Amino acid sequence: MALNARLDHRNPLVFDTHELGRRPGALQRLTRTIEAPRDLGLQGVVGVPEGAPVELDLRLESVMEGVLVTGTARASAEGECVRCLEPLGLEVEAEFQEMFSYPDADDRGRVKAEPADDAEEDEDRLFLEDGLFDLEPVLRDAVVLALPMQPVCQDDCPGLCSDCGARLADDPDHHHDAVDIRWAALQGLAGSLEDGEKDEMSGEAPRSVRANEKQEK
Repeated sequence: MALNARLDHRNPLVFDTHELGRRPGALQRLTRTIEAPRDLGLQGVVGVPEGAPVELDLRLESVMEGVLVTGTARASAEGECVRCLEPLGLEVEAEFQEMFSYPDADDRGRVKAEPADDAEEDEDRLFLEDGLFDLEPVLRDAVVLALPMQPVCQDDCPGLCSDCGARLADDPDHHHDAVDIRWAALQGLAGSLEDGEKDEMSGEAPRSVRANEKQEK
């Protein structure tokens, strides 16, 4: 990631490494609870609601080429079961590790005489800016990887009835009597025969016969 606009130290996801210093081997541990940024998770599937508390445990280690950040984020996520479409909640714990490089050092920690002109080389790297680093892109990637791609309310959720959409977990005995369309015509014929038999038992001619007699008149 190339250097862009200056980082704002008031942003809760921006951290200051000045106290850590640049002496290799120096360590600093930090804990912080921040409000979740917008769209933290898999949009439209499951994620941490905006403004929800996110607990951060961080370990900052000074190395030759920059600051190695190792940490864990814990939060409560919300989503929708992909089988029965009911709301669900789950606890997410995301672990991450990222190197934030000194902008004046190469990948071996040596101070560069001049800034690098190769944009492609720095495209995937994250940099310290005046001793500050922004954890948000790292946090987003870690949370997405820690969340289930297809969340379910329970492992054995039976889902919805394919015929009427009823939630099967609420009615385990739910079912529909299947009718084979190949028998539908025979069922209709059987119904006509039953009507004819009823007419004969009542002493009346079948409806088809009565219709013919009316035509002859």
